[in-house]
Amino acid sequence: MRYELYYWPSIQGRGEYVRLALEEAGADYLDVARQRGVPAMMRIMEGESGTPPFAPPFLKAGKVVIGQTANILFYLGARHALAPKAEAGRLWVHQLQLTITDFVLEVHDTHHPIGPSLYYEDQKNEAKKRTQEFWDERVPKYLGYFERLLDGSAGHYVTGRRLTYVDLSLFQLVKGLRYAFPKRMKAFERKIPNLRELHDRVAARPKIAAYLASERRIPFNEDGIFRHYKELDS
Repeated sequence: MRYELYYWPSIQGRGEYVRLALEEAGADYLDVARQRGVPAMMRIMEGESGTPPFAPPFLKAGKVVIGQTANILFYLGARHALAPKAEAGRLWVHQLQLTITDFVLEVHDTHHPIGPSLYYEDQKNEAKKRTQEFWDERVPKYLGYFERLLDGSAGHYVTGRRLTYVDLSLFQLVKGLRYAFPKRMKAFERKIPNLRELHDRVAARPKIAAYLASERRIPFNEDGIFRHYKELDS
């Protein structure tokens, strides 16, 4: 079966967590908006289906349409050996992905603390205050949590010896924070050696390495969730 992934064509954003899972699985998929344009995505969102997605990303698997990043990964994980086989393990990995989802929203809110409908320039002062609190309180809390999980793991990955989609998502978090906040992240990384090693381990996996070197991997840019503003990285 060929999957159809629907997400904005010029940014990594939340769709990148799904792309990484599809690439690691070696799945056949079409990145629809990149190949057919945004109208092809909007037609499904504005259609008369009984289960229309609220927003991208969403995945079409045959006749099934699945929305929300964590929900898509929950579906893919069970089908492509990217999640534990036992129900308790699958729910645990899903719980961790939902925690990552919360953190991704906080990353976004560093540069749009008042609201996404306003330009960054209209909330720059608030962004500076939010970013400082983010690095003082939120980054240590979230990344410290995952660092402890890795420290207590019986293997090289969060749940042990086998990679799950959560490991792929943590790779993306580290990569994104390095892009958006290079100075702050460099100073903080001495506190998270396990996450650093996980990032490098995931990046070296053959299918992920090939993806990162390909044109399929959209570069980080200033329209995505991870944005670099020099005044926030000091």
